[in-house]
Amino acid sequence: MNQKHQEDLMHIRSMMERSSRFISLSGLSGVFAGLSALIGGLYACQLLEKEGVGYFESNEVEFSHDLILQLIIIGLLIFVSALGFGILFTVRKSKKNDLPIWTSTTKKMLFNLAIPLVAGGVFCLALLYHQFFVLVAPVTLIFYGLALVNAEKYTFSDIKYLGFCEILIGCISLFYLGYGLLFWIFGFGILHIFYGLVMFKKYK
Repeated sequence: MNQKHQEDLMHIRSMMERSSRFISLSGLSGVFAGLSALIGGLYACQLLEKEGVGYFESNEVEFSHDLILQLIIIGLLIFVSALGFGILFTVRKSKKNDLPIWTSTTKKMLFNLAIPLVAGGVFCLALLYHQFFVLVAPVTLIFYGLALVNAEKYTFSDIKYLGFCEILIGCISLFYLGYGLLFWIFGFGILHIFYGLVMFKKYK
């Protein structure tokens, strides 16, 4: 009898979790997002070296308009790639587990995720406009971390730990501006891959 009660409680708990949290996120999304950032970040390093920009030698770096445009394109390609992999693996996992994707919980999670991301995006555009290029990498890390922490209550709680790490790395990189790109590669690339593998193993 006690075993039946425990099974019923576990079933009720599972139903409540499904209705209140978006649990279709796949760890593979994090892995491939990290790989996209890692490849894109390393390519950006090579591009800077090719253009003769001493990014790691000084806080005062001059970028040509063509170089800025190329870096923006690289950033957009990384974003589109990460987003595409996220959608692909999320849809695949939801179908596998017979879970709906577009629910009120999904909308709440995306809304809470979008607030810091949009604010951070506008802030980064302002930094680019005023030519504070060395601050872009730390700012993207910090606002992305804030977005993850803000969206945590509508998905896996583990995501907040990734958010805290991103915020911490971003804050540290503020004091090492010449190495912001390396911190960015570590935060968006390596940390994402590690987090994705842990999540995949835990929730597969």
